[in-house]
Amino acid sequence: MTRTYPDEPAEAFPQPPRTITDRKDRPIDVISADDADTESLVEMYLDFDPADRAQGIPPVKEEAIREWLETILDGDCVNVVAKHDDTVAGHATLVPDNEDEHELAIFVLQAYQGAGIGTALVETLLGHGQAEGIDHVWLTVERWNDPAISLYEKVGFEISSAESFEIEMAIRL
Repeated sequence: MTRTYPDEPAEAFPQPPRTITDRKDRPIDVISADDADTESLVEMYLDFDPADRAQGIPPVKEEAIREWLETILDGDCVNVVAKHDDTVAGHATLVPDNEDEHELAIFVLQAYQGAGIGTALVETLLGHGQAEGIDHVWLTVERWNDPAISLYEKVGFEISSAESFEIEMAIRL
């Protein structure tokens, strides 16, 4: 399948590390996952609300979470983590596919949703991707997920396909 990307590349995005203040006045550090504690990431996914899982990710059981993280924290993927004090509040990743494109996935703990952390994660992940030379990023989102669609459009993603129950969106970096 050939994806459609916008003709013009996006503006430059911020790179990690950066600190934001979310809408609940919490300081949130957005860092490269290379600088994050894997055990804290495992804990985040063990606490992750099952209702927020999509397409089987993140996995539910600890062993499966560890195996999945081992795969996406490898050298080919680009990852950022949002931390509030000692708590990992969110994680976003760019996973390469077979066509020199990267798929974006983002996960934010329910207690931190709706506070601007997802936007900071996506922007910082895209900035990290730009620094790594990534040009094409795509994602899928369920068509009823208006908050996520709004976030993706706000940072520059455009709808590239809306023919199924999921919408595919893409951005050129």
